[in-house]
Amino acid sequence: MTRRAVLAGSGALAIGGGLAAVLGAGGRTPVGASTTAGRRVLKTGTTSAPLVGEASQIPVWGYNGSVPGPALRLGQGEAFEVLLENALEEKTTIHWHGVRVPNAMDGVPHLTQPPVEPGERFRYAFTPEDAGTFWYHPHQRSFEQVGRGLYGPLIIEEADPPQVDRDLVWMLDDWRLNDQGQISGGFGSRHDAMMAGRIGNTITINGKPAAPLIARPNERIRLRLVNAANARIFGLDFGELDPMVVALDGQPVEPHRLSAPLLLGPAMRADLIVDFDYPAGTRHSLRDVFYDGLEYELTTFECQGKEVRERRLSDPAPLPPNPLAEPELATAERHRIIFGGGMMGMMGRTASGSDARNEQRTGSGMMMGRMGGSGMMSGGMMGWTVNGVSASGHVHDPIISAVRGTTLLLDMTNETAWWHPIHLHGHSFRVLSRNGQPTRYQEWQDTVLMAPEERVEIAFVADNPGDWMFHCHILEHQAAGMMATIRVN
Repeated sequence: MTRRAVLAGSGALAIGGGLAAVLGAGGRTPVGASTTAGRRVLKTGTTSAPLVGEASQIPVWGYNGSVPGPALRLGQGEAFEVLLENALEEKTTIHWHGVRVPNAMDGVPHLTQPPVEPGERFRYAFTPEDAGTFWYHPHQRSFEQVGRGLYGPLIIEEADPPQVDRDLVWMLDDWRLNDQGQISGGFGSRHDAMMAGRIGNTITINGKPAAPLIARPNERIRLRLVNAANARIFGLDFGELDPMVVALDGQPVEPHRLSAPLLLGPAMRADLIVDFDYPAGTRHSLRDVFYDGLEYELTTFECQGKEVRERRLSDPAPLPPNPLAEPELATAERHRIIFGGGMMGMMGRTASGSDARNEQRTGSGMMMGRMGGSGMMSGGMMGWTVNGVSASGHVHDPIISAVRGTTLLLDMTNETAWWHPIHLHGHSFRVLSRNGQPTRYQEWQDTVLMAPEERVEIAFVADNPGDWMFHCHILEHQAAGMMATIRVN
């Protein structure tokens, strides 16, 4: 078993690209019932996508016959309603990732709603408080449903957006294709569950093969990046292009230039302002450099045509802040959270930190001899844990119960040999520190990427009542136990 085979599965790495596409409570009804005129509908079902080229349509699952599903755009504070129609042969839901929705609209099966049965409908309705880049996907068997293509972007626009010439959405994903060019089976295998997750061998942007982004000199583009992959972490190196980061996980951040590759774990987002102040004929490479020895060119940016304006625009101002309650750290309720388990976790601390990080980044299979079989782990055997508990299903006792309005400070340690993007439903949080050092931007996020053996402090006001999932967004890790519930009373 080679490093490349463990990381990428069967087949050679293929690169995809392209530009974005755009669409706009509770209660189950049979699909045969009449549909209200003008109502937005998201219909799950089988379809096909040109993952490796227009000439080779590959069977996938999608919303409204496409991957990604329709790009939903609406204004901040605008009432939103969509009808989910389930034409799959299994149950499903929709989770509105990063959006502070009412608990009943959060799309977590059995915890916040009954799963939507085949042939049934469910109506989602909410009014988003925050502007930003969000996305939607199932929470029912998400390690397979997302892995087969069920996801789409949700863009909530600011009342006063920044001046740009184009606003583009890129949903980054990877797919594990077999030697016949079809999506490989084995979803939820022990190997994926206990190591790096299901990492694919074919990269797409918006479900399509690679295509350069063509810009005119001095054009300004807002590029919204969404990592929709099950497990792949992207480390995006823009070279000399020098974009400015203006939002993370949909929340505004102090505009800043990158001093290192932009790390996007599964489910994470970043909004960039990219100025093409280069002459026509200039070409820049966007490289993914996260996995050691497996770096590749994701796509290119090329300047062509007549300049949009005579000179580059001035640096962008900060985006308007969203109405998030500021944590009161002096009176915060502090909780210690330990993430444990997984392959190598059972070895205790015998592997050095550098060895453990290299295992994740290269995907080498030092423990493969002890694995085998298929299907998601059962009974917590060698599972992932949150505070020593390997959860199954979505309903379990909360690890924290907080009175509404309480500031919670979570002191989290990753005691595993693997990276974990930790996601909290229903809230955004400030990332306060990493390994005891304050973060430079004190950024708001809903998913924080934790390196092996890293300690991270986050804080938020628990002001959205309900039971909220708190889990690793490497979807195989979640299904194998790395999830918990935080209750806000």
